[in-house]
Amino acid sequence: MDQILRDLPNSAREKHKENKKFFARLRKRPPKDLDRTMQSLHNEEFEQTDCLKCANCCKTTGPLFTNIDIERISKYLRMKPSLFIERYLKVDEENDFVLKQVPCTFLGADNYCSIYDVRPKACREFPHTNRKKFQQISHLTLKNVAICPAAFNIVEKMKQSINNKQ
Repeated sequence: MDQILRDLPNSAREKHKENKKFFARLRKRPPKDLDRTMQSLHNEEFEQTDCLKCANCCKTTGPLFTNIDIERISKYLRMKPSLFIERYLKVDEENDFVLKQVPCTFLGADNYCSIYDVRPKACREFPHTNRKKFQQISHLTLKNVAICPAAFNIVEKMKQSINNKQ
């Protein structure tokens, strides 16, 4: 896994132009079965991917925290939302709540999340490769292929699958 994570930024950079072009085409004319294809590719990839061996998303990026996330996590940690915000979050340039620092404060040395059961929605849905109307989040996917080996693999298989159908 270490070697895969070391190679991932370069691999993503090499594929960036190709991916960007592919996603532009996808946004203009998404296949009718795109959501079903993506769900299938996502499920197939995560049958063989163990996020606990990687946790690169938690080590290198921070999720957005919605107000609902903040309420739920604060309650779980038995603290007031204002204290949770003060202790762990900051407001970014887009006016969203994000972690003050990465790696994530809640990530343990064993790659387990101490707030897993109440983790933010962004964490629960990462890498977003099984979302409906997938073509609408291609900008996010372009970033995620450089962070998540599973997302990288899914996008590569997606390009093959869709190009073979055309």
